[in-house]
Amino acid sequence: MKFIALSISSLLFNFSIYAQNDLLKSLKTPSSTPPKKTVQSAFKSYKLINFETTKLVPKHHLNLVIAHRFGTVKNGIDDLFGLDQASTRIQFIYGLTKAINISFSRSKFDKTYDLATKYKLVNQQNNGFPFNLAGYNLIAVNTALDKELSVLPKLEFENRLRYTNQLIISRKFNSKLSLEVIPTFFYDGLVRSPEQENAQYAVGLGGKYQITKRFGVVVDYGAHLNRAKNTGFRDPLSVGVEIETGGHVFQLHFTNAQGMFENAFLSNASGDWSDGNFFFGFNLHRDFLLNRKSKN
Repeated sequence: MKFIALSISSLLFNFSIYAQNDLLKSLKTPSSTPPKKTVQSAFKSYKLINFETTKLVPKHHLNLVIAHRFGTVKNGIDDLFGLDQASTRIQFIYGLTKAINISFSRSKFDKTYDLATKYKLVNQQNNGFPFNLAGYNLIAVNTALDKELSVLPKLEFENRLRYTNQLIISRKFNSKLSLEVIPTFFYDGLVRSPEQENAQYAVGLGGKYQITKRFGVVVDYGAHLNRAKNTGFRDPLSVGVEIETGGHVFQLHFTNAQGMFENAFLSNASGDWSDGNFFFGFNLHRDFLLNRKSKN
């Protein structure tokens, strides 16, 4: 029995020495797996041109977006390449938390008011999850239909409503290139063609290429998946440049869609690039910190 006890004691002692040496070795040897780290600044602005990005307004910050789309450039000097006409949208976006934004907007297009929320689901990480994921939901009301009551005697409030639901998927490939894909479901309470379904589907595509620290090229496109034939509308395509100047981000672009919220530019893009019928526009983003004691 003494021999067995001594053998067991010796075995436990040797195991203890081995375990301590192994632990010290692991502390001295750096891990072969690089640490996960959140990828910063896939995009500099909260929109590409028309579509949202995965970037969120920081907590307790207020972002003001003033957007204009002028008339078609096709008419040339007669209306100063569209500058005599303008469609405007003013949007306020507030950072409720680090991961949740809420916004309120008013658009000239159909005199539309909308409420929206955008929220971060997952961040892209080095040596971890390869994408940024964000959700976006919008509800809008068309207040311009009163003038059409004589031809729409059965108009109900629900016919004024529009909804959009999006999953925004983006990836920053390097310091210059970021791309995104946006599966989209949107619903119009009143459609302009009897053949068009109220429930509609689209996929947004877009990206940014950063040329210098403060200057980049941006583009976005929306593929409408169940557009009725012979509506006269087209998929929205926009191309522009983005300039960052401190607290401002300024975007200048050309687009074939005058509407600036999702239901408008996805379902009612009236311009035709091949015919020279497109619109000049800009987005101006200005950020304000409302609570200077807050930490982002």
